[in-house]
Amino acid sequence: MNERLLQIYHLVPGAARSIAASLRGLYLRSWRYGSDTEELVAAAHERERWSMETWQTWQQERLAYVLERAATRVPYYRDLWAARRRNGDRASWELLANWPVLEKEVLRRNPRAFVADDCDVRRLFHEHTSGTSGTPLDMWWSRGTVRAWYALFEARWRRWYGVTRHDRWAILGGQLVTPVRQADPPFWVWNAGLNQLYMSSYHLAPKLLPYFLDALRRYRIRYLFGYTSALHALSQTASAHKPPDLRLSVAITNAEPVRKYQRDAVAGAFGCPVRETYGMAEVVAAAGECETGVLHLWPEVGWLEIMDGGDHVRRGDPGDFVCTGLFNVDMPLVRYRVGDRGALTADERLCTCGRSLPTLAYIEGRIDDVLYTRDGRRVGRLDPVFKARLAIREAQVIQDTLDVVRVRYVPVEGFNDADSDSIVTGVRARMGSVQVIMEQVEAIPRTANGKFRSVICNLHPDELRRLGVPNQSR
Repeated sequence: MNERLLQIYHLVPGAARSIAASLRGLYLRSWRYGSDTEELVAAAHERERWSMETWQTWQQERLAYVLERAATRVPYYRDLWAARRRNGDRASWELLANWPVLEKEVLRRNPRAFVADDCDVRRLFHEHTSGTSGTPLDMWWSRGTVRAWYALFEARWRRWYGVTRHDRWAILGGQLVTPVRQADPPFWVWNAGLNQLYMSSYHLAPKLLPYFLDALRRYRIRYLFGYTSALHALSQTASAHKPPDLRLSVAITNAEPVRKYQRDAVAGAFGCPVRETYGMAEVVAAAGECETGVLHLWPEVGWLEIMDGGDHVRRGDPGDFVCTGLFNVDMPLVRYRVGDRGALTADERLCTCGRSLPTLAYIEGRIDDVLYTRDGRRVGRLDPVFKARLAIREAQVIQDTLDVVRVRYVPVEGFNDADSDSIVTGVRARMGSVQVIMEQVEAIPRTANGKFRSVICNLHPDELRRLGVPNQSR
């Protein structure tokens, strides 16, 4: 929605906003679902039982098709390979290793150059997202791609957890469904087109949270979906004030990694399992957590390489996600550094859930959300520092120099020097002899799209280069 329309939307009463949201929901539903949706869902479930050998064959064949299409029909890649030929480079585009890593800033500068020349963008679905940094990103999908994607969403982000798109659900997201300055409820809109209560993640102040809980009850919400940090914030109040007749089947997280203390708090507050998901607008990788707590990749979506600089890491070690999309062949992205880090499981044994989908050990977070020690080590998992017993609502770790780390924290009743000392000790145990500055704040600021960053690296690019960190869009 452009700025002018958003201003008009914010001027109308809450009921009218819900009508507008429902009309938008009906439009989205027409793109996302069709008469073949259930067939696509069933096919997705059937593929989950394929053998690993069958998956490998399928991915190799699909990858070959994507590389040929990208090299011959996509303007950016066609020009890239033509330039290499003029310079005497005879490397074959048929081998993925011969393709350069694509950085996000290149895609942001000229997104249409990545759309195949046999596609008309006027007939494609346009996905516009601000991204974590607030910098716009544009993607285009065909109707077939949109429906296939949402069938996977239905199969593995809903049906795995015993819910469907027909159930009433609530999402805590970054859309400005109510003005940020609004001080009185409703802080949500009802989207009848998608059976969705869209709740503003910008209004999760402690004094307003009881209103959110009451809305979940009144709208008879069956499951929650949203930013991990938003669900965690809501759980802080739900533990004490949850309406007795509020019954949830599952809380599904997205957009942010799930820390153990967050999982424990949300599960305890709502009395339901918490399931982690992973995906992005570029549709080059996706994953969902099964009932045994294992995070499964979706091989249909992308070919995942995990790299440190220009090298692949050993299985089980963390690195940057570099993905080649296998799903959206009308806007194929090859060896695209998505900006996230994580690790595959150390072994390739079949998950006890019985699905053959490959597994991730964990998602560490954004590339930006990695701190560095003076000896060049990367520290990306600081969640053990913030134990559940600490009297804090939320916290954020910021590295300004190699020797200085700031911890912003929002205390709750009972916070004391022992809590502060525990955090300092925990940071130093992982970062070494750094100065840890504790900063008490009323709230942790969110990004432009409402996301919460638990770790921020503000090191100067020159400092990162000295540590051997490759140049990336930060």
